[in-house]
Amino acid sequence: MTDFVLPIRVYIEDTDAGGIVFYANYLKYFERARSEWLRSLGIEQSTTIHANRLFVVRSCAMTYHAPAYLDDSLDIMAQVEAIRGARVVFSHRAERGGVVLVAGSVDVVCVSADTHRPKPLPSTLRMILTGQGPEEL
Repeated sequence: MTDFVLPIRVYIEDTDAGGIVFYANYLKYFERARSEWLRSLGIEQSTTIHANRLFVVRSCAMTYHAPAYLDDSLDIMAQVEAIRGARVVFSHRAERGGVVLVAGSVDVVCVSADTHRPKPLPSTLRMILTGQGPEEL
């Protein structure tokens, strides 16, 4: 499946005192990219909550290659790396002008909203995430 790309601008609230993007903000950028990508596929997070499904982060890892600065225009990429049972591993990149600044992965688990126990992904959702299914849930 191809990358989903979310263009963003770096604002003052994203930076530290030196005008460099604060390292933890890349997690927020990655979250936004995942959320917007799911929305573009017809998967509204409010709908999944009503269907007794939550998606929680199990783990994440990031490698920083170069800084981003105040007023930079960045492309934040999201892609499904793997799906296993109730887990979806997303790969992410933050790029400026085609140069990778930060690369990472986020392991998300589908859980029941009432018990918080793992809940397998529905086959329809699995198909959508892998690009093999209908456009809407």
